[in-house]
Amino acid sequence: MSVIKILEERGFVKQTTHQEPLYELLEKEQVTFYVGFDPTADSLHVGHMLPVMAMAHMQRAGHRPIAIIGGGTAMIGDPSGRTDLRKMLTKETIDQNASCFKKQLSRFLDFENGRALMINNGEWLLKLNYIDFLREIGSQFSVNRMLTAECFKARMEKGLSFIEFNYMLLQSYDFLTLFRKYGCKLQMGGDDQWSNILAGADLIRRLEGQEAYGITFPLLTTASGKKMGKTEAGAVWLDPGKTSPYEFYQYWRNTEDQDVEKFLRLYTFLPMDEIRRLGALKDQEINEAKKVLAYEVTKLVHGEEEARKAEAAAAAFFGGAGNRDDLPAIELPQTELAKGLTIVDLVVTAGLAASKSEARRLVIQGGISLGEERVTDFNRAIKASDFQDGKLLLKKGKKQFQMFKLT
Repeated sequence: MSVIKILEERGFVKQTTHQEPLYELLEKEQVTFYVGFDPTADSLHVGHMLPVMAMAHMQRAGHRPIAIIGGGTAMIGDPSGRTDLRKMLTKETIDQNASCFKKQLSRFLDFENGRALMINNGEWLLKLNYIDFLREIGSQFSVNRMLTAECFKARMEKGLSFIEFNYMLLQSYDFLTLFRKYGCKLQMGGDDQWSNILAGADLIRRLEGQEAYGITFPLLTTASGKKMGKTEAGAVWLDPGKTSPYEFYQYWRNTEDQDVEKFLRLYTFLPMDEIRRLGALKDQEINEAKKVLAYEVTKLVHGEEEARKAEAAAAAFFGGAGNRDDLPAIELPQTELAKGLTIVDLVVTAGLAASKSEARRLVIQGGISLGEERVTDFNRAIKASDFQDGKLLLKKGKKQFQMFKLT
């Protein structure tokens, strides 16, 4: 099966340019393509996994991925999908964040012998001569046409800074530069990038007289409308220091029933026949599909050993099998207890609520337990006597928990 059919069947494709010529191109030659990553944090998160998985499918089909780290564009900020101006980052922060990405991407992509590239667009953007740039690139853009783009229209009422208005030109220049240096003919990105991708392909056509193409991915939310990769405690990171392999596993294990088959298609390499079989399970049986999803995605991101540990820890807690001593625990110094720690403090520390006000609400509503004891008093103090063998289990509802270890 052709790679584009694989991507379509699995749900990666939202829009494409020049559909028939693009499909023919992907069939007959190795295509160099790129996806951009914004280095505004020191780790990728679950929201990045959809484009990364698409890149992996493309590479497995013989095409060459370029991961562009937006070291230049991040110093301006992309207005797409935003209602306010992004925080400005220093060059040092961008470089530090960018250095963390390759290790994570290497779990999905093979960078050996140039089979995949990772490039910082600061290499060319930070050296630009503004007058030369305006003469060559700016002259190719119609302001009237730019103002009709969705990424700008949403910001017009609140105000769009000139620095952000340049973003489309810079991203288009990225595509042109990659076309010239690496023969890159395809840009892939989220559907909010559609206007920028079209502008880049049009710039290549105007200046080089050749065709370039674009594919966009759907912007995913969960069945309940939450943004993909977001929890009460914040983003679900690929860095195990930010989101532990167990927490990562549990994020996928708690997938809503309606999302299981979709996520198996997008976030695993399981064969489609197996995905359809798992997706057809109903009622209690769907939990087996959720376990497969959680294990497979955790294995991709953190490796098989960590996936097995996370699976065993979940079985120990929820299934009564295994040793609960192996559950991941947050160390809690006795000095913290001495200062006067409440149940609300513990809930926030565990990441089961994003704020103390949310934690108080959970306690009042009866959603928090210490071991088997349900706690409804948000002033409840945590004492050394609450710990058994130096450990204390904090639970939110039936599915979320955190072990604490007294040190």
